[in-house]
Amino acid sequence: MNEFPDDGSGYSRDIHYQQERLKELACINRVTQILKENKPLDDTLMNLVLELPTALQYPDYTVACIKYLGKTYETPGFIETEWKLVQGFETIMGEGSVEVCYTRSFVQEDEGPFMKEERDLLINFADLINGYINSLEADTTTEQDTRQEIAVPQDPDSSTIRRLLQQFLDRHNAERDVFHDLMPFMVREILLVASLYDAYSIEGEGRFSDYMLGEYYQMSLTTIPRITGVSGEDEAFSRLEARHYDMIIIMVGVDKAKPLEICRKIKDKYPYIPTYILLNNPGDIPYVQEQKRLGVPFDNLFVWTGESRVFFAMAKLLEDKVNVRNDTRKGLTGVILIIEDAPDYYSTYVPMLYTLVLEQTRILIEDVSSDELYKVLKLRARPKILLATTWEEAISVYEKYRDRLLGVISDMRFPRNGELYDMAGYELISLVRQEQPRLPTLLQSSDPGNARFAEKLKASFINKNSESLLQDLKSFITYYLGFGHFVYRDTRGRQIAVAKSMKEFESFLKTVPEDSLVYHAMKNHFSLWLMARGEVKIAKMINPVKVADFNSLREMREFLLDIIRKRRREMNKGKVVNFDESLMIDESNVVSFAGGSLGGKGRGLAFISTLIYSFELGRLLPGINIRTPLTAIIGTDEFDQFMEANRLWEVVNTEKDFSALQKQFLAGTISEELEHKLDVFIRLNNKPLAVRSSSLFEDSLSQPFSGIFGTYLLPNNHPDPEVRLMQLIGAIKLVFSSIYSDNSRIYFEAVNYKIEQEKMAVVIQAVVGNRFGDLFYPHISGTAQSFNFYPVANMTPHDGFAVAAVGLGQYVLDGEKAFRFSPAYPALDIVSINDLTRYSQTEFYAVNLARSEIDLLQGENAGLVKMDIAKAESDGTLTHTASVYSIDNDTLNPGLTVPGPRVVNFANILKYDYIPLAHTLKTVLEVVREAFGAPVEIEYAVDLNKDEEERAAFYLLQIKPLVGSGAGYSIDPESVFTDDTILVSRKSMGNGLVEGITDIIYVEPDMFDNLKTAEMASEIDAINRKMLARGRKYVLIGPGRWGTKDRFLGIPVEWPQISNARIIVEVSLPAFHVDASQGSHFFHNVTSMGIGYFAVNEATAEGVIMWDKLRRQKEIGKGHWFRHVRFPKPLVIRMDGRLGMAVISLGV
Repeated sequence: MNEFPDDGSGYSRDIHYQQERLKELACINRVTQILKENKPLDDTLMNLVLELPTALQYPDYTVACIKYLGKTYETPGFIETEWKLVQGFETIMGEGSVEVCYTRSFVQEDEGPFMKEERDLLINFADLINGYINSLEADTTTEQDTRQEIAVPQDPDSSTIRRLLQQFLDRHNAERDVFHDLMPFMVREILLVASLYDAYSIEGEGRFSDYMLGEYYQMSLTTIPRITGVSGEDEAFSRLEARHYDMIIIMVGVDKAKPLEICRKIKDKYPYIPTYILLNNPGDIPYVQEQKRLGVPFDNLFVWTGESRVFFAMAKLLEDKVNVRNDTRKGLTGVILIIEDAPDYYSTYVPMLYTLVLEQTRILIEDVSSDELYKVLKLRARPKILLATTWEEAISVYEKYRDRLLGVISDMRFPRNGELYDMAGYELISLVRQEQPRLPTLLQSSDPGNARFAEKLKASFINKNSESLLQDLKSFITYYLGFGHFVYRDTRGRQIAVAKSMKEFESFLKTVPEDSLVYHAMKNHFSLWLMARGEVKIAKMINPVKVADFNSLREMREFLLDIIRKRRREMNKGKVVNFDESLMIDESNVVSFAGGSLGGKGRGLAFISTLIYSFELGRLLPGINIRTPLTAIIGTDEFDQFMEANRLWEVVNTEKDFSALQKQFLAGTISEELEHKLDVFIRLNNKPLAVRSSSLFEDSLSQPFSGIFGTYLLPNNHPDPEVRLMQLIGAIKLVFSSIYSDNSRIYFEAVNYKIEQEKMAVVIQAVVGNRFGDLFYPHISGTAQSFNFYPVANMTPHDGFAVAAVGLGQYVLDGEKAFRFSPAYPALDIVSINDLTRYSQTEFYAVNLARSEIDLLQGENAGLVKMDIAKAESDGTLTHTASVYSIDNDTLNPGLTVPGPRVVNFANILKYDYIPLAHTLKTVLEVVREAFGAPVEIEYAVDLNKDEEERAAFYLLQIKPLVGSGAGYSIDPESVFTDDTILVSRKSMGNGLVEGITDIIYVEPDMFDNLKTAEMASEIDAINRKMLARGRKYVLIGPGRWGTKDRFLGIPVEWPQISNARIIVEVSLPAFHVDASQGSHFFHNVTSMGIGYFAVNEATAEGVIMWDKLRRQKEIGKGHWFRHVRFPKPLVIRMDGRLGMAVISLGV
């Protein structure tokens, strides 16, 4: 028996084969969509088994069933025959099977009448079911947080740090994860079947697209369904075969029979897709309802009123029906039950209700989060609205979700036992009242006389024909369903107090009478109201607790208060919190004084706070206290308001004299709200303050803008707090003005940014340090980077480096003579003892407390003083930070116990571990680098005063990406050799792209004489002077080590003799091989000035120089040993600090 024709060529068989595979693929796609809907297991398995026959060769003769845990899910008319295919599966909970049978005989294939591919289909089908059921079980068993704390080793590696960061992220996102788990099913694809005229009516007269999109936009809903319109049966089935649709809407207009026939056919083939009828004429309701009784299958009936909100409501109603089981189980989501059987009424009523519920939810979340994504997620926790049209449907919903019900809204008259019953609503609410006498209920009727029944039940009543219907409904939701303020009541329901916020809720909770506590606890009001405000975690903690669980009502009150206090501390710790006069401002959080962006520096500080107090960075560093200084941030909204209120936008475009511009900024006024907050802040804090810039672009990942804008340090010690307030406000205004400084304007132009796009936030930080007479400064401050572009000795670039100095960090940031070291090798001196002595710190910065009144127009350092390092010794701050140089034996002795020159090298700390500073820096850099996913730079300060546990304090002041140093520059090692290549070094220091150099000065290899290196030093000194005078940078190439003290190992130059060199290259010649420099005396200058330093050793394949290309260039000058050549176009010099590779090429 041949079931399909064949012309002998096999072509028809191939076509048939391909068609069967497409059917199977379509089936798997539809199965996947069904599983995504996350309906109850019974519904899901039933829908799956109905889908299975469509994928077999002979669907009209195929029946199927799924068996699982004693239950059987069958297609209509299922019988087991001899032509069957069975596939078992085993879940966490037990075994099951999928079975398909043919009802007649067909040609033999690979396995009876079944093809091998059909067996594969059944295997995939069973695997999908197995995975789905196991995921449901996994969800159930992992609702409680079973994550174990990761043990923290003494010296964690990168892998451990990543795991700790991931654990922190999981913990940080735990509450948000609840919202992610809500509403797993969303209507994304809608098939609209309508005549061309009806489609026009919707789109043209109703402006459907505008309204539909508008509803989602206004409600802040991001999942907007796509509606695909078709005008006939063939187009409908063509679309359904090509794509899965979440719901189908069939419009019924003038022709009622055809749309209903299409509906019947669609439901026959796709019974699992929800199908709604939308009537153009409410007069057709009786006809369509009668057709349903006669067998036309559809899921719901709505009436088109010219308002596209009905589409919005249909989609949301379906989502709620599908998601309610999941959301009530995982998120304590509430349920609002509506019982209404009149399609024309609920087609208007339900959209109105959704609008109110979503608007109320949106208003509430504005108060609880500034994170836009979080707000959208919290919308998912809104109450679910379930529509029942009969007594039986209403009872089913009530019995399933009685513990989650927020309220019941019922019509007076609706069907019961298949017949309209005038007292159905009254009896339903009576039944609910027997079990939940305090549950909010609303009885609605077109007959005002039915109000007496509502009064008898102590339920609310709404006249369906009321002109104030919307307001009446809104009032009910606000006052009874937990969306409004929390109204504390006594046992008789009389109002005691009204809490409009969490703060007031907590405040009244301390004082309301005990009977009020019992009243609300028994009715579960506390958790309902908190859940409505998105406080899922607190609600989950309170919800299962009963009044009977406590020994006394006082104990219950303390339990509730303690949960709220702990939650508030947990929420604020490591967070940016809005200023409140009752807020305890401390180091554990960042306080926001104004809205808008925090700016780049502000974001970094907020992240620091999170790392320290939420990630608990101290767990990795038990030997030292990790802290942040007291920090407040003024967001960019204040900058906008300041510029607008003082009419400064035009001024900054016309006034080019920055001094005059600063005065105009100082003459401006800040907002009264900010001034009040600053006044409160200044009266609580009398330590020196740093007022720092935090612009939008500053310290960003794309462009750092570091060091461009203003920072002011205030002594903040004037006896009059009003004077201190004015000083603080003045510093804020000058930070605002620093956007328009001469340096800033030049920088914006150089990086091709528009200054108009910049906005300024301001950071206010307490200065870290101690008072020493009229000075205030920290024992140590500095910077550290996770990537070192100038590694020496055994160091690698990834070891990073740090710079430290005594006093304020301004000394380090200004590039003065601070101490440089590697946190990975703290005992290793990078330079010689002679150079350590020569380049040791000789001065330091401190806040000048002797000047309580300062003139900020004198500059950013107006509040600072620069002192000789001897003053630090007299203050006692050099005890552990300096050593003494012994002239007799050329050594450095840690401490200050003997006379001699003082050298600030932190030996007691770095070599003898007085405090674990090196380990702290190394760990912090690793954590921050892993968190940023890129090289970083930090600023820090150290207070050596130890607590009772003998721990000093390490303050993390700033984090920023290492963009400004070209950390992302890279070279492809495979493509360095081209016709334009002049030099390649595989052992180099430096990073980035150098342009604009046309001069190379080099020693001819055959002219080099290691007995004449001193003379060579004199010759290059003379050449360098000329280049310096002409302002020309150059590339310097020579054999051996530059700057060595041993003249037989290289040319013994001092730094000033080659100071104008931009790139320095040391070459190993065949007869003169010397290892690359290991840290000569001028390396301090090389590293601090960003000079490229290359080593070329052709014998060890560490590089190559194309000498012939050098010799062909124009000769500018020639000495006895050195030759100076100039290229016609600037050279391209590339340095990859990660690979330690450098390339010099001809310019193009």
